[in-house]
Amino acid sequence: MKTFRSKSGPFREQPFFEPGEIDRICLQELLKLKLLPDAPSPVRIDRFLERRFKVSPEYGDLNEGVLGYTKFGKDGVQAIVIARSLDEEGTETAERRIRTTMAHEAGHGLLHSQLFALGEPTPNLFDGESGVNCQILCRDVVGHQQVGRKYDGRWWEYHANQAIGGLLMPRKLINEALKPFLVSTGNLGGVTIDPARHEAAVRTLAETFQVNPIVARIRIQDLYPAEKGGQMTL
Repeated sequence: MKTFRSKSGPFREQPFFEPGEIDRICLQELLKLKLLPDAPSPVRIDRFLERRFKVSPEYGDLNEGVLGYTKFGKDGVQAIVIARSLDEEGTETAERRIRTTMAHEAGHGLLHSQLFALGEPTPNLFDGESGVNCQILCRDVVGHQQVGRKYDGRWWEYHANQAIGGLLMPRKLINEALKPFLVSTGNLGGVTIDPARHEAAVRTLAETFQVNPIVARIRIQDLYPAEKGGQMTL
């Protein structure tokens, strides 16, 4: 991971990650903590937070639209708070959103802790909603991609969203889970997801890794990006 002086946003420095680097970071952390499943199955993201950052996720009454936040100190993550409303909803969809939010906050912890060690960011990181300059408030964790909005320069949110896939759906396990849906393409040994079974692949990943379909769909798009004509290739 490299850094350069940021031209926008609240931090002095902006990390730069090579393609696939965030995936590799997440995989290394899962392996180090012995939390990578042997076969496609849900990652214990709550246990990951406890082992990696020495914090247990808390639930709090957060402003509408805020799903969670990470509180930082100069030594790293101090707390991870999830919206109590998600916990109280009690639905499978909400439970899966909790998992996604935890992974998003873990992404901030893995990728951005060093930025707080360099000095406090400016308050505009927090949309003016917090008087404490050590929190990253997170809205609509995958909402930017879900409703087609742009990140508006909030690269730290893009990084954390990339970590959702790396932590909850590691590439190695995704490729194994998608084997029944892959077909050969071209003459160079490439593979693609069978377009006729794309939605079945999404449903399978959602059930296998306990995420909502939008998260599975985004992960497929990241690893098997669509080409012209709707083909999905690796």
